[in-house]
Amino acid sequence: MDYQNILVEFEDRIGVIKLNRPEVRNALDAQTLAEMSHALEALENNDDIGVIVFTGAGEKSFAAGADIGQLRQKQPKDALVPGMSGLYQKIENCQKATIAAINGYALGGGCELAMACDIRIAADHAKFGLPELNLSIIPGAGGTQRLARIIGKGRALDMILTGELLTAAKAEDIGLVSKAVPMEELWPTAKEKADKILAKGPLAVRLAKVVINRGFNSDMETALMIEKLAQAVLFGSEDKNEGTQAFLEKRKAEFTGI
Repeated sequence: MDYQNILVEFEDRIGVIKLNRPEVRNALDAQTLAEMSHALEALENNDDIGVIVFTGAGEKSFAAGADIGQLRQKQPKDALVPGMSGLYQKIENCQKATIAAINGYALGGGCELAMACDIRIAADHAKFGLPELNLSIIPGAGGTQRLARIIGKGRALDMILTGELLTAAKAEDIGLVSKAVPMEELWPTAKEKADKILAKGPLAVRLAKVVINRGFNSDMETALMIEKLAQAVLFGSEDKNEGTQAFLEKRKAEFTGI
């Protein structure tokens, strides 16, 4: 696919999807979403890639949300198609670990994009908000659900109902992001996180995501059974044998994902 609105970059075993519309604060129009979906699928199916990072071009905006001009034309039936929500579900359920390196404003759909990722790192000048109620709509790409699960129901209601923006420091304080760092440290910090994940067994990374995501919305007994079944799969893997043997031999493990 000939990408017009995103850049796809590679560093070691890290694939980067960079929103590249800084002139409109990396707004998420239909073409951008389609390009992101295509790039995500390509990176997920690339055996040389172990971690996928989402970020934005420039230093002003990670993603400023949906294209308002296109949003103005939406009809009731449009809310029922996968669209942005479907893409963010794909990101959340991606077999590879995902990191949002938030380089500026993360508003509306941009904030929802960050929340769909496994780990969020923010530049210290970044700001977060879900201002959809100003347009008399609600966050409709997972925002009402993921935000409450990440920061708690009360804080999510406050943030959504008021539309107030959070600083990166506040976002770190309430757990919306893992860490807020100076802009010049954003990529090194994201890469450091990615490198730590890449050193782990890829099958274990994949199943850890499944267990946490599926178990979170289940009762404890069901969640613990999901955990046990995932562990059973891992106990039978070649990577478990390699990981334990490497530990005993005091060497670096060479995982294959099998």
